[in-house]
Amino acid sequence: MRPILVLPLLFCLTLGLSAQDYVTVEDLDRRSVKRFEAAKSFSRRQEFRPAVSELTAILEKYPKAIDALLLRAQLQYDQEEYALSEQDFEAVLALDVAYNTRAIYQLGLVEYRQEKYLEAVGHYQQYLASVGENDRRRSRVEKYLAQAEIAAELVANPVPFNPISLGPGVNTAASESLPSLSANGELLVYTVLKNGQEDFYYSSLKDNGEWATGQPLAGVNTRENEGAQSISADGRTLIFTGCQCPDTYGSCDLYYARQKNGQWGSLRHAAPPLNTRHWDTQPSLSANGDYLYFTSNRPGGFGKGDIWRSKRQENGSWGEPENLGPTINTDGHEQSPFIHADGQSLYFSSDTHPGMGDLDLFVSRISPEGKWQQPENLGYPINTSRDEGALIVSLDGKTAYFTTAKNTEKGQLLNLDIYQFEMPETVRPTAATYVEGVVRDAETKQPLNGVELSIRIDESVEDFARLETQEDGRFLVVLPVGKNYALEANEDGYLFHSDRFELAEAFSREEPYLLDIELQPVPTTDLAIGKERAPIVLRNVLFATGSAELLPISEPELDRLVSLLEDFPELRIKINGHTDSIGDDASNLQLSEARAKAVLEYLVQKGIAFERLRSEGFGETRPVADNESEEGRRLNRRTEFEVE
Repeated sequence: MRPILVLPLLFCLTLGLSAQDYVTVEDLDRRSVKRFEAAKSFSRRQEFRPAVSELTAILEKYPKAIDALLLRAQLQYDQEEYALSEQDFEAVLALDVAYNTRAIYQLGLVEYRQEKYLEAVGHYQQYLASVGENDRRRSRVEKYLAQAEIAAELVANPVPFNPISLGPGVNTAASESLPSLSANGELLVYTVLKNGQEDFYYSSLKDNGEWATGQPLAGVNTRENEGAQSISADGRTLIFTGCQCPDTYGSCDLYYARQKNGQWGSLRHAAPPLNTRHWDTQPSLSANGDYLYFTSNRPGGFGKGDIWRSKRQENGSWGEPENLGPTINTDGHEQSPFIHADGQSLYFSSDTHPGMGDLDLFVSRISPEGKWQQPENLGYPINTSRDEGALIVSLDGKTAYFTTAKNTEKGQLLNLDIYQFEMPETVRPTAATYVEGVVRDAETKQPLNGVELSIRIDESVEDFARLETQEDGRFLVVLPVGKNYALEANEDGYLFHSDRFELAEAFSREEPYLLDIELQPVPTTDLAIGKERAPIVLRNVLFATGSAELLPISEPELDRLVSLLEDFPELRIKINGHTDSIGDDASNLQLSEARAKAVLEYLVQKGIAFERLRSEGFGETRPVADNESEEGRRLNRRTEFEVE
């Protein structure tokens, strides 16, 4: 049993106050009894104001009418008149603490709603001390107590929080909510509730940092209500929730929309197993597109609403959803998932994990073994005693965007707006960056559609991401910091292109990687072979420091070169080695020759005829970047091939 730590304030309020100098309803005159019965009748019909009016009339005549005080306190609580409710409950306990023990923890509830958490702790403890182990409310109050203790601790250790409105371009007299952001941070999609209709709007980030006036998302909005969406990293695919639509499997289902040639459309209903006859909503698409997280109350969960995820299959379809398990999901509501671009940090709201009460925001990280860690409350005052809903976090992890009703005046219609704030460092995700580019034909300069790009993490046998260029040749892929990545672009009839992004060390780069890739057509005639063309840099062919020993992570790229030579047996290539300027000229020349020869020998061992190959080293004589910086030296240390 939890130790009893009643606050000194409570001793003043309750210790020894059990005098019977109050009146019950049986002691009232006939007119007052009728008023009391009328108050109960009004309350049953949810007509709180006339009920309170009747009780106030009784209390003007009988200030110590304990039943009237109790009922009025409860009705004021229901109307969120917490300060008045607190006064009445305190008056009841002052008259007789034992008259209705439920009033003790009800006072705690009122104090909790006013963020008087330590006082609430004291009253919850007092209630538990006054009832037996078999009390039917005991487990409920124990839960309230645990929540109040955690809330008190959170309030005592607040996190930095300075929310700022996204401005008049986004926030209007209508309700704006559920923001979603493209990876480059320049496209915001959100839900607008206006005249009873929910539709999607979008806004673009202007050069001055302000958001442009929001516009309806034509091609996606319908006569039905749309909401709770997730936009892909490249800003070209939208997964959203539609409820009570004509083709629905259940109450709410997931849908797709895609952007093509600058126009949104291609609306499609997601097929099972994503959608069921149950509630399937609030999607969050991972940055590399391999997982879709969403909320559902389908069978097999742990509570009233759980978070699930589905993995994309090789054929592009979604696999059978898996429940995230009891570390994330409870017997209450878990909802509004947002998986950050780092692929490891899941933000969500819960009304059951320990926090400030009602829906709080949490973050959980997934371990390298695939186990979700215990959720962490984002802290006070991000979380309050009210509901906190959906939250998203920028690519660099520094900025969060959320919906708030802080501008709604009491008694007025709900007015939601979208705000941003700087994310406290303790709950930030791992930063990520992105690679954006266009792939063109090196000779015609025309964009190439459908070029396959694969991104691999060093020492990984599986691709981190696979994607294709759009009709305009463009692509975008997000890369979490903390690993090194190899990129390869392949298209039939072209020499391949490779690139490398070293993010495993301390990452300080502010700007994303912007690539303009030109794929060279494979020369198949003497005339084509005779053309002068730029060498193809093998950026993922790496050696041990100061050595010609090939590192194992070089093999996938070298094997790709083997495949190219097998596919085009008429090709003859020359392999070139280059170094940076560290060291003397002679040593650098010798090292570059040895490295080029090592690549040649690897190709021969894989079955490529020696007569088709030649190698040469150039030392430090052909730099492509400044040798004064580490990044420049890294670019100068390279192996490349050219068609002869």
